[in-house]
Amino acid sequence: MRVDLINTGTELVLGRTVNTHLSYLGEALFLVGLRIQRQICIPDGDVIGEVLSERMPHSDIIIVTGGLGPTSDDITRELISEMLGLELHFNEAVADNVKSYYALRSRPFGEGGKRQSMVPAGAIVLPNSHGTAPGLYLPKTEKNPHLFLLPGPPRELYPMFEDETLPHLRKIVGQTDVEAKEWKFCGMGETELAEKLEPSLSKIPNLEIGYCAKTMEVHLRCVGNANALSQADSIVRDSLPHQLVSNDLKLIEEVVIELLKAKGQWITFAESCTGGLLAHRLTNVSGASSVLAEAHVTYANDVKTRLLGVNSKSVEAHGVVSSEVVTQMAEGALKVSGADHALAITGIAGPTGGSAEKPVGTVYLGLASKDAETHAEKCFYPIDRETFKWRTTQRAFDILRRRLLGYPLIEG
Repeated sequence: MRVDLINTGTELVLGRTVNTHLSYLGEALFLVGLRIQRQICIPDGDVIGEVLSERMPHSDIIIVTGGLGPTSDDITRELISEMLGLELHFNEAVADNVKSYYALRSRPFGEGGKRQSMVPAGAIVLPNSHGTAPGLYLPKTEKNPHLFLLPGPPRELYPMFEDETLPHLRKIVGQTDVEAKEWKFCGMGETELAEKLEPSLSKIPNLEIGYCAKTMEVHLRCVGNANALSQADSIVRDSLPHQLVSNDLKLIEEVVIELLKAKGQWITFAESCTGGLLAHRLTNVSGASSVLAEAHVTYANDVKTRLLGVNSKSVEAHGVVSSEVVTQMAEGALKVSGADHALAITGIAGPTGGSAEKPVGTVYLGLASKDAETHAEKCFYPIDRETFKWRTTQRAFDILRRRLLGYPLIEG
């Protein structure tokens, strides 16, 4: 089926807000057997009418994001209703939801709330559990393809898409023997992954194979019938058990939390150059409080000594960015926290601070555990500061994942 995605928002075309909708929706649609044939990003205003008039004859499904808010430039609802000759009606159920949302925040209902409570005739309301603007689904008619009007903010769009939109899309797609599956890997590149799996996967009839390289992670996507995907899953699990992070789109931090929970164990962190990113990523996942009680950002050298017990003579002899110091950081964090495992990081994120011996991008990772020998390793990520921090924490989580599963921390 032909799917178009139209993202509205002047902030998107001006570059002030990163448009993450294509990445999220493309992946989510892929998993129900749909693919976006065209994505268009447009400013707020009546240009949405022009774009829809052009695309409706060529699409089976059109998803529009944005333009459903309470302000004067949010006119997606009104323009589409006018285009299709649909009257707008005040919806009491929607109004009650908007009023409740406003009341909790001591805000008046007002004209903006009334605008958001208007629903085109024949539209199915998609409830918004994280905001005020309801989504709208206009089923296919002689005038229009299937139209989904969804809010722009990701915190509202993503839950609405998962809970309210996908069930309608599955009905539209209907019964099909074609499915999609995705696996995530750490510890190898896209080329290496393809070389390991392609010879076996390519022998499976009617299986479409695709790869996507991300920061310190590679995704394998396959499309085929249930039998083909089952064969692919067996090949993946048998070929690369140590590198396989998940087969259900879970983040590596989600996987780590599940593994820690299953063992009834706790983790703590001692971070320097990553500035708390390990703790930030872990606590973005619901349930992190069951595995993390405390974490430390020990940016200054004297803090490493005072809080973690790092020996100042080790710092003088080897430098703060060293195997010796990261080992003491991890073991010190383990001791003061009482956790079962402690991850530690010290490095040079740049763009300044490097030397010939330890250039920018040098980083040491340490993992101390109650029931295993402390592990320390050196990595080198000579890239921008933000990507350096993400790569470093990704590798740290992978070390912990491997230890929890009993896998080698470094592949031979």
